[in-house]
Amino acid sequence: MLRTILKYGVIAGLIVGGFEVATVVAFSGLPPLKYGMVIGYTTMLIALSAVFVGIKQHRDVDRGGVIGFWPAFGVGLGVSFIAGIFYVVAWELVQAMTHMDFASGYAQAIIASAKAKGASAEALAKLSADMETFKVQYADPMFRLPMTFVEIFPVGVLVSLVSAGLLRNSRFLPARRG
Repeated sequence: MLRTILKYGVIAGLIVGGFEVATVVAFSGLPPLKYGMVIGYTTMLIALSAVFVGIKQHRDVDRGGVIGFWPAFGVGLGVSFIAGIFYVVAWELVQAMTHMDFASGYAQAIIASAKAKGASAEALAKLSADMETFKVQYADPMFRLPMTFVEIFPVGVLVSLVSAGLLRNSRFLPARRG
């Protein structure tokens, strides 16, 4: 089981980390906020398809075609955890290589969006103060690293739940007998 988790976790991690680096290079920084989330979460789902494949591999090869929900879910969480670690490392590498100040750019985009929506001066002042607090917090790795991990891991939990629910049924995509 550990071998399967490591193998598919690394595959998912390389995919999500590679896409992360490629996106930053392609956009010469971060893509616009409205596209960035779509690109990011689509990439996560593509990478986390390794959760499904890993659970299926474990069920069909290691467990003789049968797996319960909880063991399948455990494999999925393990793969998701490793993918999350790769995601965090890739984000830190992107920031280090590009000398990106994500927090400032993000704060500016959020404030500009609020202005465009016609926020009052009082609301903009409060938002600006909140964004200044965010920038200070984001500079601390003990805040930034878990925050980055939490971007991908809940997606992995959801993919793990669905995959475990489907693959616990041995008739769902049964192993081919060669």
